[in-house]
Amino acid sequence: MLEIRGIDKTYEAQPLLQSISFLVGVGETICLLGPSGSGKSTLLRMIAGLESHDAGQILWDGIDLASTPPHLRDFGLVFQDYALFPHLDVFDNVAFGLKMKNWKSDEIKTRLAEVLELVNLRGFEHRKVAELSGGEQQRVALARASAPHPRLLMFDEPLGALDRALREDLLNELRGILHRTKIPAIYVTHDQDEAFTIADRVLLLHDGQIVREGTPAEVWSKPNSVWVAQFLGLGNVIEGKIVGGGWSIETKSGVFSVKCGHQHQVGEKVHLLARPLEASNEANQIRGRVVDVVFQQDRFKVMLDDRLYFYLKDEPKSGQMLEIKVKLECLQ
Repeated sequence: MLEIRGIDKTYEAQPLLQSISFLVGVGETICLLGPSGSGKSTLLRMIAGLESHDAGQILWDGIDLASTPPHLRDFGLVFQDYALFPHLDVFDNVAFGLKMKNWKSDEIKTRLAEVLELVNLRGFEHRKVAELSGGEQQRVALARASAPHPRLLMFDEPLGALDRALREDLLNELRGILHRTKIPAIYVTHDQDEAFTIADRVLLLHDGQIVREGTPAEVWSKPNSVWVAQFLGLGNVIEGKIVGGGWSIETKSGVFSVKCGHQHQVGEKVHLLARPLEASNEANQIRGRVVDVVFQQDRFKVMLDDRLYFYLKDEPKSGQMLEIKVKLECLQ
């Protein structure tokens, strides 16, 4: 089991990562999700042993890996740019790590047949990687990382260079492969759809810290903070002020009664996350005139005249006055 304990990293005299701690359990896939520059890839490189940390520990089964060089950590790493050897064919690319570990020829052939079958590349052994599509090259990179039976797999924005349809297909395949092999994995991305599809647990990084951790369903239903709600695009974040106990909150869109577990004072400014509910007993609703409607796959993004927007199942008419029942969550 991998344990990250209190990792700090400074870059150009500025803190990049601060007190990062988490566990990766047996067979678990976690996703480090955050915007560019949040330190996700740097953290991955430190776990791989390719970069040093300023403080903290990286442990495997309780043993500190500080003195263990990258090639002895038994971790597989898959990059966005594949990092394949263009002058070698598929067989030699995938076999590279096994040859470095002095596997016997017949063992290499047996293992390659297994991993190429796993990534749907059986019969590609003697194809030049330069002749393959982007999706096929990424499969080769996954096969190469998986071939030596790594203790941990790490993915650094592995699908970023692929088009949407191919990315979705590969993501579902990768999820299936990780579940079948039970190899623990860390997946780095800035794309929430990728994160929620692949991960058993999501860790959101912001300003060098983990600001939210949980299953995809937990993070989606309870973002807990303004930044997480806005980063994930979960709905409208409305600023308000406490005007009474219970809590009664005054906003530009009206006065709402909100159940909140936080401690507040009358006059204190707060933020509310407003999401529409098709069927609810809640009394809170937002009223506004439709100024724009955009179709987005199975729903409509509806913009109101107060600049609030909601995703609705049915398409309203431009200029129509809507009353939308909403669920309101008080954010920290």
